Amino acid sequence: MKLRALVLAESCNPDWFSVPLVGWFHCQALHRLTASLDAHIVTQVRNTDAFVRQGWRPGVDFTAVDTELIARPMWRLDEGLRKATGLGWTASTALAPISYAYFEYQVWKEFGQSIKARQWDVVHRVTSLSPTTPSVIAGACRRAGVPFVWGPINGGVPWPKGFHQQLRAEGEYLSYVRGAYKLLPFYRSSRRAAAAIVIGSRDTWQQMPAAYHDRCVYVPENAVDPARFSRQVEGPVRSPLRVAFVGRLVPYKGADMLLEAAAPLVRAGQVVIDIIGDGEQMGLLRRIVADEKLAEGVNLPGWVEHVHMQERLVQSDVLGFPSIREFGGGVVLEAMALGLVPVVADYGGPAELVTDSTGYRVPMGTRAELVSRFRQVLGNLAEDSTGLRAMGQRARERAFKWFTWDAKALQMQEIYRWVTGRRDKPDFGMPFPD
Repeated sequence: MKLRALVLAESCNPDWFSVPLVGWFHCQALHRLTASLDAHIVTQVRNTDAFVRQGWRPGVDFTAVDTELIARPMWRLDEGLRKATGLGWTASTALAPISYAYFEYQVWKEFGQSIKARQWDVVHRVTSLSPTTPSVIAGACRRAGVPFVWGPINGGVPWPKGFHQQLRAEGEYLSYVRGAYKLLPFYRSSRRAAAAIVIGSRDTWQQMPAAYHDRCVYVPENAVDPARFSRQVEGPVRSPLRVAFVGRLVPYKGADMLLEAAAPLVRAGQVVIDIIGDGEQMGLLRRIVADEKLAEGVNLPGWVEHVHMQERLVQSDVLGFPSIREFGGGVVLEAMALGLVPVVADYGGPAELVTDSTGYRVPMGTRAELVSRFRQVLGNLAEDSTGLRAMGQRARERAFKWFTWDAKALQMQEIYRWVTGRRDKPDFGMPFPD
């Protein structure tokens, strides 16, 4: 018999990026499993038009609940607070449980009776991705006899030592007291009531109390959409070596460190850098290019729409991504799917996506040490690119084996089967094997 899943994705929109785009791809893949799964998506009313443009039918394929009474003023408070105080993303995360609790409250008003009547085999909360946002209905689902699946949840990678300047630049002072979320209402009950907790990273696993490890399954949050990343880097490795960076231009992403690492190689004509993205550091990067005389070998095209990203990336050979506090690392998977070789900091999410046979994980250290180590790797590749295409092919194969959205949907379906007694607990490996 088909499994019936009520999938909660408050943040879910194909036209946006980051968490909303993750939510959309995840829900879309679950919805495609029509032979074995009936997945009904519940999202926030702001996403309705985007769903309809994708051909989804309100009330049939999805339900939109209106939480603007709380969501809109909380959004305004978040914007005002961050502008007034300079606080970073952690401040937004701290406020998120308020509006999300109202979303689940409205979900229960809409679907509580059908959950109690056990018209659903599982209730699965896909977004929010943060482990700091508890569920207010997990306990009610358990009392109704319907397994509550939570995740993937990911976040809270500690700031690495030696990068306090970046922490201050990001306004992440609240990260020092991030553990206060454990005092929130429903913190413990969410974990006790969840039949399965899908863990998105090893850091999240380590933060999860050991008492709940028996219900945890490791599945990274990010994946790649083969329809958007269908091409592949072809032909011989270019000379000079083409290195791409993709991401918001903010301190922790490290675009300035990549430029500093590559500067002598750019001046020597060995490397060309593509910095794809926009943000507060754009002015700084332009000054670095001017001061270090890098104009001949650095491109700063600004923001590129996600649907056009592969067209830009296939012009490069390597992804240079020295992000020092990356929870997921979706761009790493997208580059791997195109056959680029990733060079990433050996920390956080990217270090779990890349293996020794599919890329380079640069050991962390101080900022100066990380810059020096990136320079060494890029210099070695510029001098001898033998095997780079073969490594890129292995990276591509890894991405398409483990990290497509359809693969993730199948992994989730196995978790559904586990919590409904149809199989034993799945173990996909942590991290996923080569």
